[in-house]
Amino acid sequence: MEHPKKPVPGRDFDPRRSNLEKDPDDWVSGDDPMTDAQSSYLATLCEQAHEEFEPHLTKAEASKRIDALRAKLGLPDHHRHDTH
Repeated sequence: MEHPKKPVPGRDFDPRRSNLEKDPDDWVSGDDPMTDAQSSYLATLCEQAHEEFEPHLTKAEASKRIDALRAKLGLPDHHRHDTH
C-alpha cells in the first residue's frame, strides 16, 4: 500500500487552497472578535487614512476593513503570492 506524501512547508504551498484566499464571510471563526494583531494593524491603517477606528469589529469585518484601507492607501494586496 502506498502512503500519501506529506506536504512540505514552502515547497508544496498552493495559494488556491490557502485561507488567505478564502472570503472572510466564509471563515469558521469570522464572527469572533478581531484579533489583537488585526486591531493594532487596523488602528495604524485608520490613522494613516485619517479614518475612524472601530474597535468592536469581528475578524471578518476587520479583514474586509483592512483590505479596503490598504486599497485606499495604495498599498499592495497582501493576499497575493505573485512573484512578479
